[in-house]
Amino acid sequence: MADFIWFLLVVVTLAIASYQRTSLVTAVAMGAGVMILGTLFGDIGLLGWVVFLALTLPFTLSNIRQQHISTKLLAFYRSVMPEMSSTEQEAIDAGTVWWDGDIFSGKPDWDKLHRIPKGRLTAEEQAFLDGPCEEVCSMVNEWQVNHQDADLSPEVWQYLKEHKFFAMIIKKEYGGLEFSAYAQSRVLQKLAGVSAVLSSTVGVPNSLGPGELLQHYGTKEQQDHYLPRLAAGEEIPCFALTGPEAGSDAGAIPDVGVVCKGEWNGEEVLGMRLTFNKRYITLAPVATVIGLAFKLQDPEGLLGDNKEPGITCALIPRDTKGLEIGRRHFPLNTPFQNGPINGKDIFVPIDYIIGGPKMAGRGWRMLMECLSVGRCITLPSSAAGGAKSVSLATGAYARIRRQFRMPVGHMEGVEEMLARIGGNAYLMDGVTRFSTVGVDLGEKPSVISAICKYHLTEKMRQVINDSMDVHGGKGVMLGPNNYLGRGYQGVPISITVEGANILTRNMMIFGQGAMRCHPFVLKEIQAASIEDRKEALKAFDKAVFGHIGFAVSNTVRSIWFSLTNGAFSNAPFTDETSRYYKLLQGYSANLALLTDVSMGVLGGDLKRRERLSARLGDILSGLYLGSTTLKRFDEEGRLKEDLPLLHWAMQTTLHDIETAIDDFLANFPNKAVGTAMRVMVMPFGRRIGKPSDKIEHAIAQMLQTPSSARSRLGYGQYLARTEGSLMGDLEQTLDDVIACEPIFERICSHKKAKLPFTRLDVLADEALADGVINEEEASLMRKTEAGRLRTINVDDFDHEELVAQVNSTSKATKKRGGKAA
Repeated sequence: MADFIWFLLVVVTLAIASYQRTSLVTAVAMGAGVMILGTLFGDIGLLGWVVFLALTLPFTLSNIRQQHISTKLLAFYRSVMPEMSSTEQEAIDAGTVWWDGDIFSGKPDWDKLHRIPKGRLTAEEQAFLDGPCEEVCSMVNEWQVNHQDADLSPEVWQYLKEHKFFAMIIKKEYGGLEFSAYAQSRVLQKLAGVSAVLSSTVGVPNSLGPGELLQHYGTKEQQDHYLPRLAAGEEIPCFALTGPEAGSDAGAIPDVGVVCKGEWNGEEVLGMRLTFNKRYITLAPVATVIGLAFKLQDPEGLLGDNKEPGITCALIPRDTKGLEIGRRHFPLNTPFQNGPINGKDIFVPIDYIIGGPKMAGRGWRMLMECLSVGRCITLPSSAAGGAKSVSLATGAYARIRRQFRMPVGHMEGVEEMLARIGGNAYLMDGVTRFSTVGVDLGEKPSVISAICKYHLTEKMRQVINDSMDVHGGKGVMLGPNNYLGRGYQGVPISITVEGANILTRNMMIFGQGAMRCHPFVLKEIQAASIEDRKEALKAFDKAVFGHIGFAVSNTVRSIWFSLTNGAFSNAPFTDETSRYYKLLQGYSANLALLTDVSMGVLGGDLKRRERLSARLGDILSGLYLGSTTLKRFDEEGRLKEDLPLLHWAMQTTLHDIETAIDDFLANFPNKAVGTAMRVMVMPFGRRIGKPSDKIEHAIAQMLQTPSSARSRLGYGQYLARTEGSLMGDLEQTLDDVIACEPIFERICSHKKAKLPFTRLDVLADEALADGVINEEEASLMRKTEAGRLRTINVDDFDHEELVAQVNSTSKATKKRGGKAA
């Protein structure tokens, strides 16, 4: 019995050492210390020491470990390691690891999270938001843009150029604004709340495109020529990557450029003959300079020994002979400029390569690095901005619109939707704040950018769907007074671009995350590829035993988390958020454990089991979304008024993490291993339920009642209470309705009847005549009635007006020799 107790003490000591992530030598020394105590008490004899040393020395002594253990592991690893394409390798190498590495570690450093600075605007950036940004929002009539002109007006285009909206990323030395990523995000959020066409038009030149690529990789001559012209709006850029045969699998582009000599401006020069077929290219119809991605071939070795340099990026002026910019695409009634670009046997000088000939074949790396930045900003910011505006609009409408003699927002079914809208908007803005700060700190967070792109565009889809349900016919009937319909139609666009969401979730988030964020996997891959046997063994031994220690630690951490429900985990605060930090820490350990077991059991097959890897990606994503939400709450002063939003966002995120874990374990192909993992990770079932009705009621009331919390939720959006501003009119009408309600109740009391909240102007005249209210109150009621009717009424049209619009479109397309869209 004594021997068994000492054995347990040794095991517990080693478990504590693993939990604390001490070195292998330290852990063995701690175990040896317990053995010495057992020997002193006379309970451990020679046999116990023989067993202890036999189990520990082979792992502790590096020479023995390498020769007898690591050699076999390396051979096995090389036999099961999945093949990695060059494009996959470049994608993994392109980005950087930031907070995503911490949440993959099994032990997030919360102090590190809260030391990351809060995003702040400079005086110049704030002035731009308050001035030009506000002004251009007032200039855009969405109905005219979408239904009548199918484009921004010439005045808006000119205003965007003059005020350098297309030059937010360009450095000041070239005439640009050189705004921070955080500021760019704030600009795009405001624009997206007004018009998707406006935000897309501004967002693309400031994301993946010639401006970004030139600043990072262009030659001095290219930078000096193009960047000032881009900054001044003299050049409009686009970037052509996607084609009919290569969408999400952009690395498979069939477009080619062959290095050869040819005539250019009357002289023979070294150049490329390009053949390409691109589509879905935003700004192509109006672009003056085209960034082009293609696969470069050098069959004659004119650039060097490599005859297949690979994916390359070049800049092609619009007036280049043979370049064809086709007619416009029509993306779901959201008519931002978008279309195809084609070329066959176009000859251009070799200096058209971005960065010159030395950058031949390095295009994919360039694109991945820039995309890891741009994908953190443009689409996530547009989604978050749209969600913020929609949350305010839906809350206002739900309070103004009445059915059954009550605001529809007081009905519990509507409250549920309002809570989802508000909670998602709160989370989404937190994600963009934190992620863009990372970019400003110099990170190129490829994994984080994929998380942002996927989850925020999906959440925007849920937000707009819920809002449409609340608005009912008001959202369905298109017209000048509809502020939802076009957004609803256009949401799938963001789902498909910059890597389709199906691909992003099922292959990219965890596929890159496991390689980039895991502290040892990439090191093992790199060690296994070293040709020198001695160096390979040394590097692999260090990586693989570090990995083993990491796995053991996360196993212990997961079991301890399961047994204690995270009660003894660390949290930086002791308030209502403490539990959330502890749960995220436990799920981080769970993710690391599930990842290591999956890779060990499934090997390269895990790459092909997309649904399993997607669920692991969902856990990683949830950890990131939860972290950024907690960070936002802290940055805004940990205000009690915001707690309903925080609780909804965190509880929903944690519930989604548990769902992903549960589904992963239920579908793990090796049932015995899956059961064992469930015992270690989730032996007592779920810990977190969905947000309560009480929390959702609080959020619904918040969205329908002006307050500081509601203002923070919609901060930075275009809400000017000027003529033509639909959002501003909604906000004013909401204020008027709330101010009018006590007056209305007084009239009802006087009449001893529960009257419907309609015909307020008529009621005002009657009450004024009876002396129940004064003239000022009567004027408010008349104004409120006018605003109420503007809010609930929908547009209608003459039959001829709609037919004429269709006919004109049809005639225009036929005149160009094509078919109507």
